[in-house]
Amino acid sequence: MFPTTLSVCSGYVPPLDADFLPAALYNRAFRHAVQESGGGIPLVIGLERAHGALSRYKTAIFPEEHPASKDNLRYVERIIKFLLWQRSGWKVYVGGPEHIAAAIKAVYTIEGERSFDVRFMGEDVYLQPFTVIPCKPDEVPPQNEPQQPLGFHLDGYRIGFDLGASDLKVSAIANGDAIFATEIEWNPRDQRSPDYHRQKIVAALKLAASKMPRVDAIGGSSAGVYIDNRPMIASLFRGVPKEDFDQVRSMFLQIREEFGVPLEIVNDGEVTALAGSMSLGDNGVLGIAMGSSEAAGYVTVDGNITSWLNELAFAPVDYNPDAPIDEWSGDRGVGAQYFSQQCVFRLARKAGVQIPAELSNAQKLRFVQEKLEAGDADAVEIWQSMGIYLGYALAHYADFYDLKHVLILGRCTSGRGGPLMVEGARKVLQEEFPALAAKLTLHLPDEKSRRVGQSIAAASLPMLRGG
Repeated sequence: MFPTTLSVCSGYVPPLDADFLPAALYNRAFRHAVQESGGGIPLVIGLERAHGALSRYKTAIFPEEHPASKDNLRYVERIIKFLLWQRSGWKVYVGGPEHIAAAIKAVYTIEGERSFDVRFMGEDVYLQPFTVIPCKPDEVPPQNEPQQPLGFHLDGYRIGFDLGASDLKVSAIANGDAIFATEIEWNPRDQRSPDYHRQKIVAALKLAASKMPRVDAIGGSSAGVYIDNRPMIASLFRGVPKEDFDQVRSMFLQIREEFGVPLEIVNDGEVTALAGSMSLGDNGVLGIAMGSSEAAGYVTVDGNITSWLNELAFAPVDYNPDAPIDEWSGDRGVGAQYFSQQCVFRLARKAGVQIPAELSNAQKLRFVQEKLEAGDADAVEIWQSMGIYLGYALAHYADFYDLKHVLILGRCTSGRGGPLMVEGARKVLQEEFPALAAKLTLHLPDEKSRRVGQSIAAASLPMLRGG
C-alpha cells in the first residue's frame, strides 16, 4: 500500500476497531488539501467494458513538486480499485502524470499486487487481456454509459427464479401477483457437470409453469457476473472445470430457446435494488445484502439497471494500512470484511465472544445473534461497530452513485442487528455528512416482503414480445 501524510480524524470510532480509517474521510481530506494547494492538476480515469461501454471519473491530484504529492498514488490506486469493482472494465485509462500511470500499470499486472483483479476482470469476465493505458487527461475516450430499462413489467404470466447457494427459489407470477412459490434444495457449488445445473433449473421452471395456463416470460437472479444473459463467473458454477465452462455461459440462452419466451437473468444484487425500487415507488436505489459476503445492486434515478458490476464486496471502504485482508482477493479493507458474517466473526474475536469452532458458518452467525438478542454487551458492540462502518461506507458510495434510498438486507441484519446498524449509520451521516443525510433514506424491509418482492421483481425483468 502506498504511503500517506494526511491526518484524518473520525467523529465516530467503531467500539471494536479504533484504527478504522474511513475511505470517505480520507478522500475528503485529500480533495480539500488539493484545493487548498491551488487546485492541483487534473486526472481522468476511464474504464472500458463490454460493447464499448466506458466510464469516466474526473478528479485532481497534487503537482509532483508539492510536498504532499506522495499521497497521490494511494488516492488514485484506491479510486481505481473502487471503480473496477463498482463499474468494472478490462481496459483502464489513466489520464494524468506519466509516473502515476506507470505505478498503476506496475501494480495491476499478473505479477503485481492486484493480480486477482487483473485475472478476474481480464480473462474471467471480459475474456480480454487486462490493460492499463497511460495517457493525457484529454485523451481518455468519451463516456458511454448504457442503461437497460429492465424490470417493472408485470403483465402476463411470468416465472421468477433466484439461484442461491443452497436452494433454488422459483415463483409463478400472474399479472403481478405471486400465485405459487417454492424453494428447492440443491448443491450447485460441488457439481462438476453443467448438466446438473441445467436439469435442476429447467425442472424448477417447468414446475412453476405447471401452475399457470401459459408462460409469457422468465426472469431470474443469481450471484455472479452476467453479461448478455451469460454467466461469466459465478460461485454457483465454480465446481465446473474451466474447459466445460462454455456450456455454462450458453445455458440460459439455450433455456430461453427451449421455452420460447423472453428470458433475462441478472446479478441478484440488481434484482434486490429493483425490488426495492418497485416497493418504494421511487428510483435512485442502492440495495446492500449482508450475508456470507456483501452483495449490492443499483437502480438509477431514471429507473434503469446499468451495465456496472456493483461487486462492492471487493471495493475498499477502510484505508487503514493494517486493515483486515480479504482471503479471496488478498486486498485490505474491502467491503466483504465489513458487511458480512465474516465481519461478525472478526469482531466477535475482538469482543471476546467465544464461538464454538465445530459450528457451521450459518450456525456461528446464529450463535452470536442469539447473544445479541439476549442483550450481551459484547455482542451489541459488534453491530454498533458495523453501524459506524456502514455510515462512512454510504458516504463513500455516494461519491460514486446518485442515491436517494439505501436498502439494508441479509442475514446479518436479522433481529436487533439491523436496527442497531441503521441507527449507527444515521448518526454518522447526520453528524459527518449532513447534506447527504438530508436527501438519503435508509430502509430495513422485513424478510417476508423482501422475498416476495424479489420474486416479482425477477419475473418483471423481461418485456413481452411485441410489448
